[in-house]
Amino acid sequence: MEELREQIITFFKEESERPLTVDEIMDRNELDSNDSQLFASVIKTLNALEQDGELILTRKNRYSIPERIGLIKGTIQMHKKGFAFLLPDEEGQSDIYINPTDLKGAMNRDRVFVRIVTEQIGDRRVEGVVEQIIERHSTRIVGTYEDKGSFGFVIADDKRIPNDIFIKKSESLGAVTGHKVIVNITKFPEGTMSAEGKIVEILGHKNDPGMDILSIIHKYDIAIDFPNEVMDQAQRTPEKIEPSELENRRDLRDKQIVTIDGADAKDLDDAISVEKLSNGNYRLGVYISDVSYYVDKDSPMDKEAYSRGTSVYLVDRVIPMLPHRLSNGICSLNPGEDRLTLGCEMEIDHNGHVVSHDIFQSVINSSARMTYKEVNQILVDQDEELRQQYVEFVPLFEAMEDLAEILRKKRFGRGAIDFNFKEAQVIVDDTGHPIDVVIRERSVAERLIEEFMLIANETVAEHFHWMELPFIYRIHEDPDEEKLKNFYQFLGQFGYQVKGTANEVHPQALQQVLDLVKGEQEEMVISKLLLRSLKQAKYDFNSIGHFGLATKFYTHFTAPIRRYPDLIVHRLIRTYLIEGKVDENIQNHWKAKLPEIAKHTSERERIAVDAERETDDLKKAEYMLDKIGEEFDGVISSVTNFGIFVELENTVEGLVHVTDLTDDYYNFDERSYAMIGERTGNVFRIGDAITIKVADVNLEEHSVDFEVVGMKQKARRKEFAKQDKPKSQDKSQVKNKKQGKKLKPPKAKMTRKRK
Repeated sequence: MEELREQIITFFKEESERPLTVDEIMDRNELDSNDSQLFASVIKTLNALEQDGELILTRKNRYSIPERIGLIKGTIQMHKKGFAFLLPDEEGQSDIYINPTDLKGAMNRDRVFVRIVTEQIGDRRVEGVVEQIIERHSTRIVGTYEDKGSFGFVIADDKRIPNDIFIKKSESLGAVTGHKVIVNITKFPEGTMSAEGKIVEILGHKNDPGMDILSIIHKYDIAIDFPNEVMDQAQRTPEKIEPSELENRRDLRDKQIVTIDGADAKDLDDAISVEKLSNGNYRLGVYISDVSYYVDKDSPMDKEAYSRGTSVYLVDRVIPMLPHRLSNGICSLNPGEDRLTLGCEMEIDHNGHVVSHDIFQSVINSSARMTYKEVNQILVDQDEELRQQYVEFVPLFEAMEDLAEILRKKRFGRGAIDFNFKEAQVIVDDTGHPIDVVIRERSVAERLIEEFMLIANETVAEHFHWMELPFIYRIHEDPDEEKLKNFYQFLGQFGYQVKGTANEVHPQALQQVLDLVKGEQEEMVISKLLLRSLKQAKYDFNSIGHFGLATKFYTHFTAPIRRYPDLIVHRLIRTYLIEGKVDENIQNHWKAKLPEIAKHTSERERIAVDAERETDDLKKAEYMLDKIGEEFDGVISSVTNFGIFVELENTVEGLVHVTDLTDDYYNFDERSYAMIGERTGNVFRIGDAITIKVADVNLEEHSVDFEVVGMKQKARRKEFAKQDKPKSQDKSQVKNKKQGKKLKPPKAKMTRKRK
């Protein structure tokens, strides 16, 4: 079947010059149409290719490559106002605008074919119509029910589903107004007609405690409970290691190895050892829980872990990839307990180069479970009480600090980008109500663990790159030229210039920009816009390197409890290095499997990030609910044609709508990222410090509205002028052209104004 599929698709790509009927396909491929079994196989293969979007069946019942007849394949991204964009599969192709009347029943995230009806000319956008829906993203919607008597509607939580879903009374499951429900779509929208559906589950009332986050979990189709067969497998997993399991493992139980994690972490999957060698080099040992030993390939637990792709970390809970019996039990490197691990030991010289390494299976017994706070108190605060309590580990921690600094210096020396964003944590009480939003501090302990995980991931990736075996990598492609060009123009507003062209830039040049703005008022805004200008990191079958880390080799090896790609990396290590299976059949198996694994886990990662971000936004909005009418200082983080966004010191972001700028009529200047008053000439630009008042909070939209009270400090920038195209210069240098006297404006603080 697979061979026939390959034959047909190759034929269409290389030989077919026009759409063909089934009989013509059989004839041109010299297939016997009288062979009923073969004919059935061809029909089945053509149907599969059509479902996958590889072929399309025309109105005249002829098959063709979609691109040959002017169709573009991609994913629908709806807007809450009803229109949509096609996000094409082909990289570098512009998004295509689709009018609500041209969607042909397509909904958010559906896979479709689109035909272009209006080409781009100047500023006019590309427009298209949906020709065919390849695959529905979901028939399952989460929303709020409204009873209308003889019928009802469900308003979807996902605002990209702009139209309500019609529910017959007989399909309402007894829901009442205000119930959060799950709906299965029974009839998709047609023209002006809404979609129809039936309620399959009532989650509870929208005002019930915890319902807000539960709705988000269901909205993103994140599984909470594990299937029975997975839990049965977990129950059969032993809690202790048998002596026979230690055969062919390096016994490191007498070695000083520790874990360093957050105080609330329960799934401890990485442990560290560092020692100074007689030649002046360091030996770094990174020992990762041997999850692949307990999760057999294609077992119920493995299939469920693949489906989830990753653990999801929400404000008040963690939804794990693996059952707690494993993640918090036999796979967690708890102190004083024997645990099976995969180790990567590296000898590292004083320049941070890995001069030799070894990857092997081992058994360890963690000497101590340390927290970031404790290690920071020992190394940074020199806390005498803690140093005495952990006196036998102090030399270990000091050696870790020294080695981490060497690795960090080497990483930045080659040009890695360091986004030092403020990371906020929403503190909630037992009912899930937010009581504070605090900034997470990253000190020495957090950074040294980060460096050790990075170098282990690089080392494992490089090892398998040179073995030329099928593997899964973590890649970060070079930036999009157009986005980077826009970023360069934005920098010019502040008087900075990046030397080098947008189509050929080294990450070191971008890091130098971040170094120059460090401590300046515009630091946060420039850092965020730079991040948006870069592509998203993802998993891939090909080893093409990581732009942001400025490394040719990278993978994810260090977190198999919570990331499925790491589990696959462990499984490949076991297959290739430990079992020695590198024959052609094994390689062909993984060559076929890994591209889909990489694609799926990248998608699951994005879903988890979106759910985590939406949950944070929800709780931040709820935190601001009792602060309506109060004043705070912030910085303008974005300017759009409908208003200005302001970010407070605690990362809460709100909108000042253009209609709330009441002292003048304001127009959006896209070139200068500014809102400019027609009469007064007042200007609101990205990076300006500003005092706002909290005007309103909308929990359903997860949004906060601000009003302007006054300007604090204009961001330092040169007068806006026509931007010249960047000249082709040395791409590794950045020159700071500041106009006039250097200013050090005060940082905007999350300080409450007393009335």
